[in-house]
Amino acid sequence: MIDLYTAPTPNGHKASCTLEALEIPYETHFVNISEGEQKAPDFLALNPNGRIPVIVDREMDNLAVFETGAIMVYLAEKAGRLLPTDVKGRSRVMQWLMFQMGGVGPMMGQANVFYRYFPETLQPAIDRYQNECRRLFEVLDGHLAANEWLADDYSIADIANWCWVRTHKWSGVSVEGLENLDRWLMVMRDQPGMAKGIEVPFSLGNLLEDEEEAEAFAKNARTMLQK
Repeated sequence: MIDLYTAPTPNGHKASCTLEALEIPYETHFVNISEGEQKAPDFLALNPNGRIPVIVDREMDNLAVFETGAIMVYLAEKAGRLLPTDVKGRSRVMQWLMFQMGGVGPMMGQANVFYRYFPETLQPAIDRYQNECRRLFEVLDGHLAANEWLADDYSIADIANWCWVRTHKWSGVSVEGLENLDRWLMVMRDQPGMAKGIEVPFSLGNLLEDEEEAEAFAKNARTMLQK
């Protein structure tokens, strides 16, 4: 059994979607990041960096694993699925997983901060991060023009990138004209475990589509900038 400490964010969903896809039993523990629970001593004992998600594997003497890429690799290896064991196949998956970890996630995260949460409108910062997100989306789109999945087969690399790219409207980044990316987004939505995984620890409803809901959520979430 896995204990999942998480919140409804793209990074949190990377862990829950992976658990669902691999059909690994888990118990969810909501971490209220708006209240700073990720900085509490008991949570810092699991992740010194004070960020969600974290998993604890009860079957491995309560081994705690933090950082979403590390969590996804750990779970895939535990289940023996969604991560090839041959050197070339594994490398291809890891490359696209690191593409999300080092590019898509951080750039979309910064776009979110300046577009949604920052109290002042700093247009150069908004433009810088939104433009970089769009560039990264175009990289994905170009690769997907000749490939069904990011690596040879469906893998944790697809799950990692999808959990972020699907929230592009929240970041204010258009995917217009990126037909291959759009096709992949729709196919990913129907993969086993994805619909359920993005409702962990609870559903955000129509947040990504309804601007009034989005603004209300962003206003409440601005306190997280200092946490």
